[in-house]
Amino acid sequence: MTASRTSLSIKNAKVAFLFYLVTGILNFVSRKIFIDHLGAEVLGLNATATNLLNFLNIAELGIGIAISYALYAPLATKDNETISEIVSVQGYWYRKIGFIILAASLITMCFFPVFFAKMHLPLWYAYACFVALLASSLFSYFWNYRQIVLSADQKQYKITTILQGWKGIKIILQILAVIYLRNGFIYWVLLEFITSVLQTISLNYRINKEYPWLKASPSKGKMLQKKYPEIITKTKQLFFHKIGSLVLTQTSPLILYAFTTLTLVAMYDNYLIVIIGITALLNSIFTSIGASVGNLVAQGDKKLIDNIFWELFSIRFLLVSTICTGVYWMAQPFITLWVGSQYLLDNTSLLLLVLIMYINLMRTVVDSFISAYGLFEDVWATLTEAALNLGLSILLGYYYGIHGILTGALISLIVIIFIWKPWFCYHRGFKKPISSYLSGYLTHALVFAGVLSPLLLLSNVLFPTTSLPTWQVLIHGFVATVIYFVAAAIALNFVSKGMRQFRNRISLVFRSAK
Repeated sequence: MTASRTSLSIKNAKVAFLFYLVTGILNFVSRKIFIDHLGAEVLGLNATATNLLNFLNIAELGIGIAISYALYAPLATKDNETISEIVSVQGYWYRKIGFIILAASLITMCFFPVFFAKMHLPLWYAYACFVALLASSLFSYFWNYRQIVLSADQKQYKITTILQGWKGIKIILQILAVIYLRNGFIYWVLLEFITSVLQTISLNYRINKEYPWLKASPSKGKMLQKKYPEIITKTKQLFFHKIGSLVLTQTSPLILYAFTTLTLVAMYDNYLIVIIGITALLNSIFTSIGASVGNLVAQGDKKLIDNIFWELFSIRFLLVSTICTGVYWMAQPFITLWVGSQYLLDNTSLLLLVLIMYINLMRTVVDSFISAYGLFEDVWATLTEAALNLGLSILLGYYYGIHGILTGALISLIVIIFIWKPWFCYHRGFKKPISSYLSGYLTHALVFAGVLSPLLLLSNVLFPTTSLPTWQVLIHGFVATVIYFVAAAIALNFVSKGMRQFRNRISLVFRSAK
């Protein structure tokens, strides 16, 4: 990566990390307060309504990713006219999608009395939650779609500042509302809607200021799409990838609700909030790299591409393996201190969640290069993933409950994400044999096993937790995680060229800062 790409990536990462850390902490604090004042069933309802709306968002088709891919080249050459035309095509399609989602949502709400028949809350709670979330979604299709230019231009930090800044303010006001105001749920929902409006106004102000020449016209998009047929081709391919991703991320809570209750969904969602919060923090560091990778691939230097791939892989492996180890050790005491031991899932469920989290966090390295190469034609893979996930989750969930649901999701990830995607990236993108990837992955896996195994053997001696208070168990888990991180970082520095490259890059950045 050039100095410009590196500096922009670091700036994006720093801003995103700060905002996601603050909003993440607020989410944990608010979760406890909302459970105490609104009840677990309301939180389960919110999670279920979110999943329903995300299913409807399948109408987005994957156009956003296709537009990002199409924008890399004109942004690199500062071709403002082409950028405006491409965003006009996006605006045209997003307007159609917005109306489709609105119509589908109105139809879906007709079935709420049936879908939420098991709910003990008033039915209008479900409608209120869903409408507030729907408004936020529609704003992104009708007015906020131009933010794609900021993202593709490696200025994600400006989007993050606006969206996460308003989100933090919203959470604080929601906390105050449910504590001090009667009918706190009404204000909670109302603040969701008001925040969406303020985010939309602020975002469009920033876009107009940043790109005063950006003249996107959805009304012209219908004609202009013929000028950019690749966008439609990629979108058709991405639609199926969207299905796979949607089934993976959204079906588990819905299937869980089908077989159990909203309270168990809320318990499951507590763990998801921990995982999503950690994932957001990690992705805040790496998300902006997607645009940098797109720029890198556009230059076509194969040796540099390979070097950057392993640099990203090594640092991500170190962070992800540390995070997953820490979550397994610390999640149970943290949940106990946070919302109470009555909201704990069993250790088997936790292990399955950690394994799913590991694959989802590690996949982004390969995915970013697949997107940069525009390799979206493997539609059979995402359909297979969706079928395995949905079919196995329902089948195994019927017999084994939450364990079966999570196992179904894990199997689909192993087959498609863990095995197929790396081969596809190497074969079609890098045009290299998969053996080099397997060799590199094995090296990293051996470091993980070599560091973790003695730590697990010594953990009972170093950190006896059977009779300790919960907060001390949490501290011991944190200490063990830090020990793993340091030992793994040292080991990877010896065996991984990518880790050494990353170390040298960080040293260069710090020297330049001085």
